[in-house]
Amino acid sequence: MPIAIARPAAPPENPMPDRSHYAWPFLDDAHREQARALEQWAATRLADEHEPDVDAACRQLVADLGRDGWLRYCAGKAWGGAFDSIDTRSLCVARETLAWHSGLADFAFAMQGLGSGSISLAGTEAQQRRYLPDVVAGRKLAAFALSEPDAGSDVAALSTTATRDGAHWMLDGCKTWISNAGIADFYCVFARTGEAPGSRGISAFVVDAATPGLEVSDRIPVMAPHPLGTLRFSGCRVPADALLGAPGEGFKIAMRNLDIFRTSVAAAALGFARRALDEALGRATRRRMLGQMLADFQLTQAALADMATGIDAAALLTYRAAWVRDRLGERGTREVAMAKMVATETAQQVIDKAVQLFGGLGVKSGMAVELLYREIRPLRIYEGATEVQKLIIGRELLRQFEPPKAGG
Repeated sequence: MPIAIARPAAPPENPMPDRSHYAWPFLDDAHREQARALEQWAATRLADEHEPDVDAACRQLVADLGRDGWLRYCAGKAWGGAFDSIDTRSLCVARETLAWHSGLADFAFAMQGLGSGSISLAGTEAQQRRYLPDVVAGRKLAAFALSEPDAGSDVAALSTTATRDGAHWMLDGCKTWISNAGIADFYCVFARTGEAPGSRGISAFVVDAATPGLEVSDRIPVMAPHPLGTLRFSGCRVPADALLGAPGEGFKIAMRNLDIFRTSVAAAALGFARRALDEALGRATRRRMLGQMLADFQLTQAALADMATGIDAAALLTYRAAWVRDRLGERGTREVAMAKMVATETAQQVIDKAVQLFGGLGVKSGMAVELLYREIRPLRIYEGATEVQKLIIGRELLRQFEPPKAGG
C-alpha cells in the first residue's frame, strides 16, 4: 500500500514535464534511467493523504526506499551500493525527483546518505560492514550530529568533548538541530579531543542510539515538519573503535561529507522549484481573470519566464558541481557553494512567485505552493547558510590569487 505522508493534495498534470536537463552532458544514460524509474516509483508509492505521525512516516519511507533499492546511492558497492563510491550526480537526481513529490521523502533519503557519509568516507572496514548494509537496506536510520547551540556555521567553536578513558571514549556535551534525532539508530558525532586548537582538535565518532549517557532531550517543531531535536551526552562511553578516522580528523571528515551532500541540497531545491513552476503553469492556464486566462497577461508570462530561467541557471550550477566531483575527482568546494547558494535562493524566489500567481489560494494551508513555501525556507539555512556560502566562495577565489612576495 502507498505510504501516507504530508504532501500536496494533488499533483499537476504531466508530473515534471520538463526533463530537458537530463540530456545535458553532465549526466549519462544511467542517471537518465534512474530519473525515469524513480519518477515512476514516486508517482505510485507516495500517496496523497496526510500522515500526522512524522516519525512513523520517516521510518516507513526509509524502509520502502531501502526495500525498493533507492538507498543504494547512499553507499559504495561493497555494501550494497550502486557504484564503487558515492556518485554525487545520482544523489542529485534522486533528491530532485523526490523533492518534486514530497519534502519528507526527500528528507528521508538525504539523511540516510548524510548521516552515514562519514562512515563511507573514513570508517574502517569493520565499521562500514556494521552500518552501511543496514543503511542501504533501510533497516537502520542514520543521523549527522555536528551543530551545537553555539556552534552552527562556526563548526570550529563546538564544545562537546570526547575524553579518552582506557579502552573507551567519554562524550559530554550537547548537539542541537539534529535531523532524525529520536528516530535514528546511530549518530555520527563530532567532538573536541584537543589534539590542536580550533578545527584541528575535533574528532568523529559513531554512536549507537541506545548507548547509555546519550539522550534526546527535546524535539524541535519546525515550519516544515521533519524529525529534529537536541541530543545530550553525559558520561556517554563508547568503545575506542567508535572513532572514525584518526584523532583530530573530524573537521576534515565533516567538510568532505558536506561537500558531497551540500550539492544534493541544491538538487532538492531544484525539485521544489520545478514543482512550483509546474503548479504555476497549471494555475495560469486554467484561471480566468478579467475576461482572459491568467497566462494571457504579459506580467504572468514575464514571471513564468523568470522562474524557468532561474531554475535552468541553478540546475547548471548544481549538476556542474556534481560532475566536478564525480568526473574530475575534485572536492569542488567553490562549485558546491555556488550551487547551494544559487539553487536555494532561486527556489525561494520561484516559489514566492508561484504563491503570488495563486493569489489567496497560495496561502491556504495544504495547498501545494503553501507547502513548498514552508519546505524551501530552511534549505537557505541548513548545511551552510547562504551567507556562509558567500564566504566560502570568496575564500576559494582568494586562494587562487597569491600576491607577489616583498622583494620578489
